[in-house]
Amino acid sequence: MYIMYVDESGDSGLVNSPTNYFALSGLVVHESRWRSFLEILIAFRKTMYRVYGLPVRGEIHASEFINRKAFNLDRYVRLSILRNCLDELSKIDFIMITNVIVEKENKPNDYNIFERAWLTLFQRFENTLQYGNFPGAHRLDHGFTITDATAGKKLTQLVRRMAVYNPIPNDAVYGTGSRNVPITRIIEDPYGKDSSTTLPIQMCDVIAYFLMQRFSPNSYIKRTRSQNYFDRLRPILNHNASRNNPLGIVRI
Repeated sequence: MYIMYVDESGDSGLVNSPTNYFALSGLVVHESRWRSFLEILIAFRKTMYRVYGLPVRGEIHASEFINRKAFNLDRYVRLSILRNCLDELSKIDFIMITNVIVEKENKPNDYNIFERAWLTLFQRFENTLQYGNFPGAHRLDHGFTITDATAGKKLTQLVRRMAVYNPIPNDAVYGTGSRNVPITRIIEDPYGKDSSTTLPIQMCDVIAYFLMQRFSPNSYIKRTRSQNYFDRLRPILNHNASRNNPLGIVRI
């Protein structure tokens, strides 16, 4: 079984929203490598403590790291820690990250950004499982989703609906219109966990933050020229998720 940890960046609202984009990042690891993955993250946190003084159990939340003086660390130190998170992940060859970003400009007022983003991420998870394109190529395996403990009910309803009714636009083979292709590889409802106690979700938070900054950098990110830090993840990005983007980012 493949486990997908997910976190978001930005606001999913459309009217009077403080952000122009909404981003989702899903980090996938196979159950057979799950323990190894956690051990790598724990060792990394211990290194961050030795080098920077970041508490081993202190939650890494990227936006707060940048905008608040977390753990009494200087801002440039906090940015260095976030960069190190990306670099550490990029070395782990048995994980893969799928990314979705919604651009709010020109969307109609009734456009459901939250739903469209999650529908797209779940569909890419399903497709990649079916084609056996995740590391390890366990083609017959299923997937399970773990998210930050927010909007759990909406996600549960969404996945259950996709398991029954999931219209997919037709291509040239099927003609115009759409066909119903229910998801079959994603099992159970998404499981919400407190990010403060879950290292993989904290890493997803960092990924989603720099995905957002790649498209809409804040003033500090611009000043430090770190808006392209997301690109450091290139070796572990799910390039199959989008044929139209060199980093596999699915843009909506």
